[in-house]
Amino acid sequence: MNLEALATLLREAARVTRHRHFVIVGSLSAVGVSTDLPERMVQSIDVDMFPKLDPERLAEINEHVGESSAFHIEHGYYADALSPQALSLPAGWESRLIQMPLAGGVTAWFLDPNDAAASKLIRGAGNDREWVDAGLAAGILSSVTVAERLRTITNCLDGEVGAALKALAGLGKTRSRR
Repeated sequence: MNLEALATLLREAARVTRHRHFVIVGSLSAVGVSTDLPERMVQSIDVDMFPKLDPERLAEINEHVGESSAFHIEHGYYADALSPQALSLPAGWESRLIQMPLAGGVTAWFLDPNDAAASKLIRGAGNDREWVDAGLAAGILSSVTVAERLRTITNCLDGEVGAALKALAGLGKTRSRR
């Protein structure tokens, strides 16, 4: 997905919610730092997001621009509105949001990709590890910064930070053997 497609989705979300500022988390947060990203980092068709000023206003977004909506059917991608309280994010993530005004009067606030990487490693899914690996290989992410951010996550289960740090260390070893 690219910025133009993201702007189209956010304009429609703005029309539905009357909000103009949206926080982008997950895979597509990397779009906020570079237009030259590895395919693995931008291949997602769902935009994990929430309205910045009303983060619990999710149902309207999911109904009108979410999975299986008319928007999804027409454009081939969709919003997955999430509550920020449901995410495992590093301490201070809000102060590192990357603001980007987009066409049509909407503003995207992108999660710092290192924060997204830490959150993805806590989640632990294979596709999330692949995203982090691609970001490290491309120099978009810093393994030192991701490790530091992982250590500040408190909204997770016992042992998840340790497992995420181990996974992060393994990504560097996997890549160095390629």
